[in-house]
Amino acid sequence: MTQEPKDAAGAASTAALRILKKYPNRRLYDTQASCYITLADVKQMVLDGIEFEVRDAKTSEDLTRSILLQIILEEEAGGMPMFSARSLAQIIRFYGHAMQGVMGNYLEKNLQAFVDMQGRLAEQASGLYDPKSFTPEMWTQLMSGQAPVMQGLMGSYLEQSQQLFQQMQEQMQKQAGNLFGGFPPPPAQK
Repeated sequence: MTQEPKDAAGAASTAALRILKKYPNRRLYDTQASCYITLADVKQMVLDGIEFEVRDAKTSEDLTRSILLQIILEEEAGGMPMFSARSLAQIIRFYGHAMQGVMGNYLEKNLQAFVDMQGRLAEQASGLYDPKSFTPEMWTQLMSGQAPVMQGLMGSYLEQSQQLFQQMQEQMQKQAGNLFGGFPPPPAQK
């Protein structure tokens, strides 16, 4: 979940990094708590904002992403899936495509913008409810009752998303200019 530290400040933050070891028998071992844990425990660590890395016990290979993907797969299989088959197919189409790296960055920034919007909504409604106790159905009811507030927040989110997309396009144009800058322009059409 975090990258290797590059300076003394980064080294201090690594001290708080929790290391989980994955053994060949598929069990996860929490080195800080000195006990075996489940994927549900790892999910709770994510929800609690605990920084961690999952390492293969033999090779020390970083397995964090694969464990997080396992949690997402379990969540998608149960209850209310977040991704439709269409959206998953669209994501798959970006693998191996020239836009793969740009798309990953775009999705990450867009998710952060959505989390920021959710935080602002929680601040505006603070004192009215406990946000951790809300189910998806309760959020839907709150949203429908907060139409003007939601319109403003969604408008802000969509504007931010559009800005991120424009930044992505500008970045691509710059990269294309650097890559193809030495070639003569195409002949003018008659």
